[in-house]
Amino acid sequence: MRPVGPVRRPRELDEAYDLDDAAVGFYREHGYVKLPRVFSPSLIETYRPEISAQVQALTASRPPLHERSLYDRAFLQVTNLWTKSERVKELVMGRRLARIAAALMGCSGVRLWHDQALYKEPGGDFTPWHADQYYWPLASDRSTTAWIPLQDTPIEMGPLAFADGSFRLHAGRDLEIGAESERVLQRSLSSCPVDQGPFAAGDISFHSGWTFHRAGPNTTDRPRAVMTIIYIDRDMRLAEPMNPNQRIDWQAWCPDVGVGDIIDAPLTPVIYEDR
Repeated sequence: MRPVGPVRRPRELDEAYDLDDAAVGFYREHGYVKLPRVFSPSLIETYRPEISAQVQALTASRPPLHERSLYDRAFLQVTNLWTKSERVKELVMGRRLARIAAALMGCSGVRLWHDQALYKEPGGDFTPWHADQYYWPLASDRSTTAWIPLQDTPIEMGPLAFADGSFRLHAGRDLEIGAESERVLQRSLSSCPVDQGPFAAGDISFHSGWTFHRAGPNTTDRPRAVMTIIYIDRDMRLAEPMNPNQRIDWQAWCPDVGVGDIIDAPLTPVIYEDR
């Protein structure tokens, strides 16, 4: 039997994506952008089995779907998989996505805030309207999430939907995700067009930390497997927490960083900078 050598890191992870000015302009005007074919389907398939295996192992003790809260019925959530799997770390530390994030936000570099696998099980409920940055003690709005479907994601699976231009709104920024955020934001976002459409494997969206978004239920018999990577400005400073959730994230990701200091911690490494 031939010995198995080390797995080569795919070049796709680090090579530049052809990001045009129109895409950058769209993101800055609307608060999100959906980019086609950022990765090849074959690269997505390279990482999907490992991410899925990690999610399955780390959520095995969850109660049945019907016994969970609205939040927990929306998706299985596992954070910082890059610290648990060298294979996943390859994907999270890739420079292609980080370079896109820096260009969209207008930063000279970005660091990792954290990653999250978000799996919506067959029969999984809708994800209520919310803005991610409610949870994060960040001193500026230079944060963005790369939403990476690990399969073709039709409407029936619950792809992400964006409230166009909602990153400019301040009403609702004090709401954690749940039934109340869905009820209140349905009204306050009524002036924002909603952009919801299917994703092909390899398509990736980026949305600002203050862009309100939701997802429909998964009415198929297959899990909606998604990996996310959250990037922040390389020079982002820690803000005084505004709610208990922000304090929890401070202690989880950068407990040794002081308020007002750059968020430079072992769990928030710089992934890309324009040298």
